[in-house]
Amino acid sequence: MALFLSRLSLSALLLGALYALPAVALQQVRVSGAHFPPYLFKSQQHVVGGLLPQLLEALNQEQDEFEFMLLPTSLPRRFRAFEQGRIDMAIFENPAWGWQGIEHRAVDMGLEDAEVFVARAASGRGQDYFDSLRDKRLALYNGYHYGFAGFNAEPVFLARAFDSTLTYSHDSNLSMVLRKRADIALMTRSYLNDYLARHSEHQDRLLVSERVDQHYRHQALLRPQSPISPRRFAVLMQQLRASGRLNAIFDPYQIRVRPPVTDSASAQATVMAQGQGWRR
Repeated sequence: MALFLSRLSLSALLLGALYALPAVALQQVRVSGAHFPPYLFKSQQHVVGGLLPQLLEALNQEQDEFEFMLLPTSLPRRFRAFEQGRIDMAIFENPAWGWQGIEHRAVDMGLEDAEVFVARAASGRGQDYFDSLRDKRLALYNGYHYGFAGFNAEPVFLARAFDSTLTYSHDSNLSMVLRKRADIALMTRSYLNDYLARHSEHQDRLLVSERVDQHYRHQALLRPQSPISPRRFAVLMQQLRASGRLNAIFDPYQIRVRPPVTDSASAQATVMAQGQGWRR
């Protein structure tokens, strides 16, 4: 009996010691949080919502090795934060958007969106209205890189080379179009879909271009010293795609989720860039 109690006490001690051990800390992956609706909505430095927080939540629930954390920043400051190591990853990016010369690794996220032109609907106005931007007043988002401008986001250049007004609100740009203060606004197709869902009364008042300024084939850009490797991140995205979680997040915004690949090598493929721009 004494031997039994002794063993029982020893087992209790071992069990107690096991529970007393600290939990293994997750590796933190700091993700850039710049205002880019509908991917991220910010008010000052406070995150309001968007698709990026939903994606990070799904990534955190998918595994128990990394903790993806959103760090609020701005469009121009995200480059220096990346170079200085304050953030480890920038998501929903394109290496042509000012990342040339910054060492990074890029992962194709398998998500596709587009930038479209939006004008006020008018009698006799059709798709040919978007054929030329000459003599058109443009409403643009300050800090965005546009294909028609050669991805040059400098405000002075955009104002001089094009008749452009730059704001920090897509809603304001659409309001300028509706009030005849601008002729054309540019925005992601996903944001326009969200806007029209919130303001269905404007559905017939806006003319949306079939012409696309640029197709977004979203990339995740990782620092070379990022806690998570491009290969590991690609595998996590593949798992979310195969499980249908990516569709659940992005389908409501009509952002295309490309079908899962079946070849394991393709599923883990990454694109590498080392200060020379985007190379396929």
